[in-house]
Amino acid sequence: MKTGIHPTLNHVVFVDSTTGAEFATLSTLSSDKTKKINGVDHFVITVDISSSTHPFYTGKNTFVDTAGRVDKFRARMEAAKKKQELALAARENKVKKMTESPEEVITRKAKENTEKKEEAKKKEAAAKKAASKKKVEAKKDEE
Repeated sequence: MKTGIHPTLNHVVFVDSTTGAEFATLSTLSSDKTKKINGVDHFVITVDISSSTHPFYTGKNTFVDTAGRVDKFRARMEAAKKKQELALAARENKVKKMTESPEEVITRKAKENTEKKEEAKKKEAAAKKAASKKKVEAKKDEE
């Protein structure tokens, strides 16, 4: 074995934070806290789950949800599903446009232009209405 390349082994006690169970062993881990067991100083390492609380070892099915991981996963899945549906709709629309006859293309573009003009007229009417409303309010403020 090469010298100087291996980590040092420390006496460590792992403490389960939920049950308080302690497991003394050797490890390369260390901490600021120490505890004397049988006259030997051990570093204290706190763990969330150990063999005393893990469902596989205890036979109990306990559900531990740290910071709503399940909810976050479900939200990501819903967002991905919506994104897939939008992509599928866009793809279908693209295929539909590619298979149109020249007459259908002309008709579709004319309809799109008409819709754009109607939207522009509605926006212009709304802007005029807002401007006239501001003028009325300005006159009332002057009086």
